[in-house]
Amino acid sequence: MKTEPDTFSIDDLNGRPDKTESWDGVRNYQARNFMRDDMKIGDLVLLYHSSCKVPGIAGIAKVVRESHPDHTSWDKKSAYYDPKSSKEEPRWFMVAIKFQKKFKTYLPLTKLKNIEQLRDMVLLKKGSRLSIQPVTKEEFDFINKLI
Repeated sequence: MKTEPDTFSIDDLNGRPDKTESWDGVRNYQARNFMRDDMKIGDLVLLYHSSCKVPGIAGIAKVVRESHPDHTSWDKKSAYYDPKSSKEEPRWFMVAIKFQKKFKTYLPLTKLKNIEQLRDMVLLKKGSRLSIQPVTKEEFDFINKLI
């Protein structure tokens, strides 16, 4: 899961009540589909800081609530409002995640790009801009060994 740390960081997640936050505002269909169709309670996710001086993986969260309609799409005051989405026919979905740990060693994108075992990771592919991306178990396990 990508996030811009000046908007919402791993530290922000850790500071939330119960260390939990709904991942709202995703407005890309493929990213939405990953959340809606693939993310299950108990799944671990890598939190990646993007659009910052040093992009990289900051830590881990866990899915604690599976896909449910993103209510911000119905709120006319929200930056994520979508007039084509409704309670009866929601277009956008979100999951809730809970902080698990912040990496003692931040893993910068520049380092990740030079690791042969991660060469097929979606995050490292050219043009990969989705805020939600799949990570294989092998990639996840390898990254955990790096920290």
